[in-house]
This record gives sequence, structure tokens and C-alpha cells, in this order.
Amino acid sequence: MDAAFFAASAIALAATVMAITRTDAVHALLYFIVSLLGVAVVFYTLGASFAAVLEVIIYAGAIVVLFVFVVMMLNLGREAAARERGWLRPAMWAGPSLLALLLFVEIVALLAAAAPSHAGIHAVEARQVGAALFGPYLLAVELASMLLLAGLVGAYHLGRDDRNDRDGRNSGRAGGHAPGRLP
Repeated sequence: MDAAFFAASAIALAATVMAITRTDAVHALLYFIVSLLGVAVVFYTLGASFAAVLEVIIYAGAIVVLFVFVVMMLNLGREAAARERGWLRPAMWAGPSLLALLLFVEIVALLAAAAPSHAGIHAVEARQVGAALFGPYLLAVELASMLLLAGLVGAYHLGRDDRNDRDGRNSGRAGGHAPGRLP
């Protein structure tokens, strides 16, 4: 079990470093997904299977979908379409696929070696998680949601194309000028 913990930790660390150092957002997202899956395996090896499942569902699923949506929203135009065609090359998927394969092999080995003994382990129901999230941790949950919303709005404004406004064209707004500017 210790070897599985250290292997998953090393994969999560390597994927995190790769996610931070990639200049292309899609490459970074692929490594970020592998990093989150590695953290889920770490949780599982520590005996926190519910936290591992939440890690996969919430972070590797929902949050990464939000990031992909923002990347898709910001990469508009012909250059982005040409770049996306380049992403379909198998060489781009080699690194994340190798790390994900290592995690898959590790989790299969852990599940095969897991003893059916449930001594000292009790199931956590969804009702208990909901009561905790909307009880003593309500402020933390709301702050996290506001932080994600602020990041989304900030990413939109940073990536917005203002060329139409600078050229003096209408850009789809009523009155022919941008709000806050005199015609």
C-alpha cells in the first residue's frame, strides 16, 4: 500500500509540474486532469474512498469542464481552429496518456489486492456530506463558488476581443458605440 501511495504521489506531482509549465492551455488541462486523478488515488490509498470519488466527480469532472468551457470561449477564430487540429495528433496525448495508464494500473492493482475486511470503516452518506457542506462549512463553500465565478468573469474580460470597439465599428451594441463612451 505504501508503494502505491508513493507512486500515485509521484504521478500527481509530475503531472502538476507539467500542468504548470505548459504554455498551451489544453495541454495544461490534460496534465491537470491526470494530477487530480493522482490525488484521488492518493486519497484511496489513505482509506478515504469517498474523498477519492468526490475528487474525481467534482474536480476532475465539473471543474475541469468549466476550465475547458473557458478555454473554448476564449479561443475563437481561425488561428484557434488550426491549433485545435494540431492537438489531435497522437504525440500530444502521449504524456497524459502514459501517466493516466500508470494510475489505472495502480488502481486496478489496489482494488485486486484490497481485503474485503471493513474493520473500523464506516460509510459516509450523502446526507452527512450535505449537512456538513451547508452547515459549518457554508461560508467556505460560498467563498469557493464566488472565487470560481470571479475567475470566470476575469478570464472572459481578459480574453475578450475589443478590436471592434477600437476600430469604431458597432460590434453588435445598440447605438453604434460601446457603453460608457461618447459617440
